[in-house]
Amino acid sequence: MMTRALRLPLYAALMLSLALPLGANAQEQGGGREQAQGQQEARRPRPEARDAQALPAESVTRHTLQLPGRTLSFTATAGHLTLADQQGAPQAEIGFVAYTRDDADPATRPVTFAVNGGPGASSAYLHLLAIGPWQLPLGGPGISPSASSTLVPNAETWLDFTDLVFIDPPGTGYSRVVGGDQARERFYSVQGDIDGLAAATMRWLKEKNRLTSPKFFVGESYGGFRGPLLAQKLQSDQGIGFSGLVLVSPVFDFDWLDQGSGAPWTNAALLPSLAAEKLSREGPVSRDKLQEAETYASGEYLVDLMRGLQDKQAVERVSRRVADLSGLNPELTRRLAGRIDMRTVQRELRRDSSQVVSAYDTNVAIADPNPTSQSSRFEDPVLDGMTAPLTSAIIQHLTQTLNYKAEGRYNLLNGSINGAWRWGGGRNGPESLEELRQALSLDGNLRVLVAHGFTDLVTPYYASQLLLNQLPELGPQKRVALAVYEGGHMFYSRQASRQAFKADVQRLFEEALRARAAD
Repeated sequence: MMTRALRLPLYAALMLSLALPLGANAQEQGGGREQAQGQQEARRPRPEARDAQALPAESVTRHTLQLPGRTLSFTATAGHLTLADQQGAPQAEIGFVAYTRDDADPATRPVTFAVNGGPGASSAYLHLLAIGPWQLPLGGPGISPSASSTLVPNAETWLDFTDLVFIDPPGTGYSRVVGGDQARERFYSVQGDIDGLAAATMRWLKEKNRLTSPKFFVGESYGGFRGPLLAQKLQSDQGIGFSGLVLVSPVFDFDWLDQGSGAPWTNAALLPSLAAEKLSREGPVSRDKLQEAETYASGEYLVDLMRGLQDKQAVERVSRRVADLSGLNPELTRRLAGRIDMRTVQRELRRDSSQVVSAYDTNVAIADPNPTSQSSRFEDPVLDGMTAPLTSAIIQHLTQTLNYKAEGRYNLLNGSINGAWRWGGGRNGPESLEELRQALSLDGNLRVLVAHGFTDLVTPYYASQLLLNQLPELGPQKRVALAVYEGGHMFYSRQASRQAFKADVQRLFEEALRARAAD
């Protein structure tokens, strides 16, 4: 999940160096103080203040869940890992929730580490909407902040084939930095974030005696961006190898997607998602049905966009074709010369009915609060709509079901992290495609599934397709797959997509485990 307001346009839509030396063998500390988030002033996040309450001790509960055709018996552990620097001083307390099957051998049972994005988002999205043993039903054409926060058993939980560890990076959930301003500055950076996640992963594996278990990773949005970076960090620094990566609605290259109106590939990446929105009004969407849009987007469309605004015939061609593929008003596409941005789509797709659509899923809409104005400020129908019920659900789940009674604020989305995030130096934006290339090259058994929703404008699926096309074969087997499902950024909120997603992920696990066994 990604949130809002960073220094570049794509960062603003997503919400999505100094490396902190973290000891993987650091001892857990009991006297840490919680960091309470202050109100964010205009583009200048205020320093966090210490809360009087320490995080509670680890809570272990046992559960039995009745699901269609099977019964799951498992142990849930909610707690935190304290990371220390090389002098032993606590730097951060990383909250986690782990689910482990009671009827499996821990030495051979796969374990999957799950992280969301932002970078200021907690893991509650994957936890309660996608893969955990309980699920918050939020599917449908609208998501209401006043919707019920009651959880139900999740028939599509991955606990069927893997143990699960949900991790909240510092500043999200109940996790917090306890080492002061320098530690916070380091954790709130691309590299420092990965260093912390790598140390926390190793710490959990050692503490729970799971170093021999097959290890997997799932990350959403900025969490998907984290995946290749974390895999390479663990390979090279901690002595840990992931058998598989599941990257949900990821960004591989921020610079590539955030070049503005002068970069035609940004328009090409978005166009198939606009075509998918039009097709979704007529019936199910598939890659086969989008073949025309995809072929045009990375072919004639790119060529005509490169001809520029001075070529009137090229402008006329793209304007007509974009209107035809997207269903947008031809007068609008002609005025914009066939170059359509995300914010325009949100307001113009349903202007006739005075509605605005979500950037995260164009099938979800709300009433435009300023329908007669030339411009309108509006909350996102998906991201903002689900914040209240999901926050209530995760707090209730931790407190009542898992008996983890932490004091202070639970940060589902922490805007101050996004404002303070250090993206690295130099002129280029961060990217993780090179790390993915290196991880695949080094480990011939590694499998990767990249998963997207058709109607997501924030991280459009065709952007990932175009970038993945640049990977070399890296061996005789195809080890990287792109799957696209009905829905948007959080496509898993739709039951049919969640079912298909689980089936694809389970196949990836089976292939990765067979390759591991044959090695």
